[in-house]
Amino acid sequence: MGPNPNPRGLIVGNYCHDVLIKDDAVLAETLGGAVSFISAVLDGLNIPADYVSKVGSDFSYNTDLNHPPIVSESSKTTVFHAYFVSDPSEIRREDRVLKRVQSCDPISPSDLPDEANFSFGMAVGIAGEISPETLEKMLDICDVVLVDIQALIRDFDEIDGTVKLVNLKESGFSHLLPRIGFLKASAEEAPYVDEDEARKSCCVVVTSGKDGCTVYWNDGEMQISPFSTLQVDPTGAGDSFLGGLVAGLVQGLAVPDAALLGNFFGSLTVGQIGPPELDSTLMQRVKDEVRLRKMQCDGHDEKSRFTKPSDHEQFIASLSAAKLVTTRTVSPNVGDEVLDPNPGYTSNQMLFLKNSVYEEPIKSIDAKP
Repeated sequence: MGPNPNPRGLIVGNYCHDVLIKDDAVLAETLGGAVSFISAVLDGLNIPADYVSKVGSDFSYNTDLNHPPIVSESSKTTVFHAYFVSDPSEIRREDRVLKRVQSCDPISPSDLPDEANFSFGMAVGIAGEISPETLEKMLDICDVVLVDIQALIRDFDEIDGTVKLVNLKESGFSHLLPRIGFLKASAEEAPYVDEDEARKSCCVVVTSGKDGCTVYWNDGEMQISPFSTLQVDPTGAGDSFLGGLVAGLVQGLAVPDAALLGNFFGSLTVGQIGPPELDSTLMQRVKDEVRLRKMQCDGHDEKSRFTKPSDHEQFIASLSAAKLVTTRTVSPNVGDEVLDPNPGYTSNQMLFLKNSVYEEPIKSIDAKP
């Protein structure tokens, strides 16, 4: 995936309503869905893309979006409840418990454009809305497709909608793996993928939050440094990472530099609630840095794309310095990796209990009567 003078992407996945709940109290309701986070990054870097998403007529954010969704009159907007706890005695591997309590219509192959002129595609479903047939069409009409593994392996408890994971081999998507260009998984999702098998056919990137990420390819692997940040809400960090990764790749960065750019945007996202509001001065600094580092891929073999540039450490320093231009402040009362109900800023993409989609009792869309 080399530099393209006129890159255009196809981003596929539904928007949703996210309800953030801490210690049984609803803190905020925000725009959610991977596309909302990815579009913030790609729009900020002026990378054009078509977005295919579905919502119901109850969707709360139509006036806030640069990329309007398809409105389905036959179903409601997907809703997720994210449960956080502050009790330090309650130790679990995940930073939250996620439940799908409402699900919009799936995205079908006929919802996608027919023309095969996309330089990249991103399959970023959140609630099982992408089928193998839809992914297959993306592979047909895009030069390279990046896939978030959550789009393929998420399953949902039929009683309360709790998100569960299934092995990729059991998901119905494994036969498409050889055609995927990049596969992104979180550290929690990675055990559900045969990493040794996957890396033979595509680049596998595993994100590990505050520890950065690891890039795996056929004959090598590389740890990519994180950016220190104060985590307010982990929601969407992986999506912003994926947006930064693809932005770097389509602009000609070597894979290690592109992954670093992904870590950078992930670190910005966890410091906010909901899709990130990215400072325009910061984004211009990032665009300038990327422009300076474009790697001309012509004449380079596949292996050289994974070689860490000699000035990679300088790129880390430049991006770290760029973060200093942001003016957003976070309340000093926010603890590390703790969602705070008063984070010290407001967002025009956040609903604090207005037009509430939070209802009791909590029921899954798949709940049986």
